[in-house]
Amino acid sequence: MGEMIFIFLIVLLLFGAKRLPEIGSSLGKGIREFKNSVREIEHELKVPNDRQIHRPAPPASTAASEDGEPRKLSDTVPTKETSEA
Repeated sequence: MGEMIFIFLIVLLLFGAKRLPEIGSSLGKGIREFKNSVREIEHELKVPNDRQIHRPAPPASTAASEDGEPRKLSDTVPTKETSEA
């Protein structure tokens, strides 16, 4: 306890009696803001955010035809019969 009184007296001599309330209030505000930001970060980590990054939908597969059936190899590669006609 004696060390605390000694430190307080040194601070009082350095800053003066008029500045101590200002320093105390600004220190209190800083600590309050720090605690609020820590709480906000903890809240964000615990509760999933509704504003998630939307990933684009994968491109439509070109392996299916218009009716939903898979295309046959003959549909994509020309054969002798189709190239001669």
